[in-house]
Amino acid sequence: MPTTRLLALAPVDIAVITIYFVIVLGIGFYLKRFTKTGEDFFLAGRDMTAWIAGLSFVAANLGSLELMGWAAASYQYGILAAHWYWIGAIPAMLFLGIVMMPFYYISKTHSVPGYLKLRFGEQARTLSAITFGFMTVLMSGINMYSMALVLKVVLGWDIHFSIWVSSITVALYVMLGGLLSAIFNEVLQFVLIWAGALLIPILGLVEAGGWSGMVARIHQNVQGNYTHLWGPLGSFTDNPMGIHWTGIVLGLGWVTSFGYWTTDFLVVQRVLAAKNLRAARMAPVIGAGFKMLVPFIVILPGLLALAVLPEKLVGETQALATGAHSYNEVLPLMLARYCGPGLLGLGITALIAGFMSGMAGNVSAFATVWTYDIYRANIRPSASDQHYVAMGRWCTLAGVLISIGTAYLVMQFASIMDYVQALFSFFIAPLFGTVLLGMLWRRATPSGGFWGLLAGTLSSIAMWAWVKVDPSALRIIALSPNARDMAENMYRALWSWLICVTVTVAVSMLTTPKPDTELEGLVYGVTPLPSEERLPWHSRPVFWAGVVFAVFLILQVIFW
Repeated sequence: MPTTRLLALAPVDIAVITIYFVIVLGIGFYLKRFTKTGEDFFLAGRDMTAWIAGLSFVAANLGSLELMGWAAASYQYGILAAHWYWIGAIPAMLFLGIVMMPFYYISKTHSVPGYLKLRFGEQARTLSAITFGFMTVLMSGINMYSMALVLKVVLGWDIHFSIWVSSITVALYVMLGGLLSAIFNEVLQFVLIWAGALLIPILGLVEAGGWSGMVARIHQNVQGNYTHLWGPLGSFTDNPMGIHWTGIVLGLGWVTSFGYWTTDFLVVQRVLAAKNLRAARMAPVIGAGFKMLVPFIVILPGLLALAVLPEKLVGETQALATGAHSYNEVLPLMLARYCGPGLLGLGITALIAGFMSGMAGNVSAFATVWTYDIYRANIRPSASDQHYVAMGRWCTLAGVLISIGTAYLVMQFASIMDYVQALFSFFIAPLFGTVLLGMLWRRATPSGGFWGLLAGTLSSIAMWAWVKVDPSALRIIALSPNARDMAENMYRALWSWLICVTVTVAVSMLTTPKPDTELEGLVYGVTPLPSEERLPWHSRPVFWAGVVFAVFLILQVIFW
């Protein structure tokens, strides 16, 4: 059933989109012949180069969620949204490659819950697998909703119809080729996303009169400091997010970002597919280099919308009640503003590619964790490898169907990214505390790991519910009654991480640790790591990590 639409696709636009779908499905059918074993289906045969794994690593996090959600967040919060790409990503990605990757790779685990099984035992593995699986299908729903929103705003399709239609292709090609198909399509989609998404910032800056012209227009249109990265964070009341720099540095830069980039199996799975340890360590470093550039295609559209759009956008609930455009529609509105026939097809293809990339990443990760860490561990531990591959294919379809239901939950949040960060504070922040202590502290015990993870997860959900029941609790959770949803998420993540670490340490001191002989390959201090001294300096991951970190620091100064 058609609704109001901004633009209609010309025949050339339809041709561009059709060619893309044919290529994506063709890749899935072609790669099916190479996915015979569980290692092939769930880890792409562990045969990816550093560049392929690195591009897939960052592309798995560059779905329609990123394109739509962070354009909405930058309209809502200004350039502060760029923190989620710089301090909220780069240090953590480098830490994964240099410090944590050796243990994931040497242990030859299929997943992050699989590492917890080796380090803390079956209880910790099962708990993390269940929470991760739950979070993954919720995240898949976001990608479905984002794509359906594009089709509604730009093409006029009914959003409920779009949610169902847009999920079928992903289910098909992931069922066919598993992680191998997902990785190759993610690299293709990474290129397409950049080709299509660059149109808006380039044409928008031309209209606004460059960066200085855009900043001047924003100052005329809205009150508040929307164009400085660090300057307005000295007070809770001086920035649109209602957050202090401590929330950005500790809640985001430490807990949320390190938790996501080092323990979220959606992205870690791509690195585990690398062909050797050096490639596995280089992949996050390569990904970090590309990640620093992403704000130019996802943050700039939201800032440009503040400068050039004549209407004021509102939260999703208010938009549904009044018929106005919501924050989440920033990118489609800007796409409609600048793209005519041909260019519109390329832009829509970029968003479809983002949807496919983001959802395929969630679905393939869900299939792996369900099959290896829940089904094989607790239901059928001694089946054949072919049985587990078949289970992986069928639970891919089941994951898509469950995700369709969760897509409707997103409509209850003012912004897509508020929803996402809430999920991260529930499940990722405490998991990071558990994994970090497990890798760096040999005294951490199985009981400590399980109870710490459980306490951190439940406390985070309880804090969220407390604020929903009693809004005045915001001054306690987020340290200010002026905090917005995003600020609350950051502080809640920090508190849940601290609770997880505190409980893990306390319980570990009262229980018996594993002997060092059982910790080899899992913990620093008892694991001999391969030396890179034989490599020339310009081939060492540590050197390139230093280069990326230096560029990161320069960007903070430029946009201070």
